[in-house]
Amino acid sequence: MSKILVTGGLGYIGSHTVVELVNKGYEVVIVDDLSNSSLCVLDGINKTCNKSVKFEKLDLRNIKFTKDFIENNKDIDGVIHFAASKAVGESIENPLKYYSNNLFSLINLSEALKDLNKPIKFIFSSSATVYGDPEILPITENESIKVAESPYGNTKQIGEEILYDLTQSNSDFKVISLRYFNPIGAHISAEIGELPIGIPQNLVPFITQTAIGKRKELVVFGDDYPTKDGSCIRDFIHVVDLANAHIKSLEYLNKITKPNFYDTFNIGTGHGSSVFDLINSFEIVTNQKLKYKVGKRRKGDVGECYANVNKANKILNWKSKLSIEDSLLSAWNWEKKINNEKL
Repeated sequence: MSKILVTGGLGYIGSHTVVELVNKGYEVVIVDDLSNSSLCVLDGINKTCNKSVKFEKLDLRNIKFTKDFIENNKDIDGVIHFAASKAVGESIENPLKYYSNNLFSLINLSEALKDLNKPIKFIFSSSATVYGDPEILPITENESIKVAESPYGNTKQIGEEILYDLTQSNSDFKVISLRYFNPIGAHISAEIGELPIGIPQNLVPFITQTAIGKRKELVVFGDDYPTKDGSCIRDFIHVVDLANAHIKSLEYLNKITKPNFYDTFNIGTGHGSSVFDLINSFEIVTNQKLKYKVGKRRKGDVGECYANVNKANKILNWKSKLSIEDSLLSAWNWEKKINNEKL
């Protein structure tokens, strides 16, 4: 099997993708700057895989270190690029951090890979935020790309543009951008899961931390959207399903022979669930009563965002398999495990 570089591989989606890659027989090397992750995640990966996965601490914003690393790993055949800051709200408060981290890391990595002068399969971690407030639901890949609602979303738009332009100028690169919807859940082993540093920016870890007593209450950001119950509607996908979409993308790129290849795929379930749906489902599957209140809308949020995933189903031969209930129960088991470890 080929050797795959996973940047940001100790992050939430990255760690689950590493496990799925190793389980499929790929050789994996992880780089991560540990700015939004922890070395304990590597321990969880190694326990889940029952082997040690190669890791190197690296800040991709440092062009010299990045080029040195790639020079020492010339045998890589593909890259899955997760390394990026990822919180919509934080990006609005600190846009320069997002433009610096998300774009310089991508540019430096691409520059270093280009110097190898060899074919490279590249999977880019993009986002449904590139669509902004959608005109038609469910969202297809033909939806127009609008002015981004946040600096985070803008970095994903720009990242896609950089990679498209790169493929058109350099035939060694074959690129797929995966536009994620809302990953949730944890590995069934409870060895890895979402591990936010500080106050969670995503809904499910805030739910689980509230349920276990780390947070006083959950805030639902708005109940006055034009949706069935007034709360935002999102496409929540189990992180393991999302991880497997990257493997299907690598397999698909292996079959592509034409030069200058670039394509995009939505990765979601194809179904929308509201914030209140998620709260209700969590209470049912965990038998935990959740304390929450309704707050004001959050800047940068759109009312509804869920995917049409027919393209990924057909072309990548990929489909989500795990339910919201599976996701929430696994997230709760993960929360209980890490909470007990810290007691």
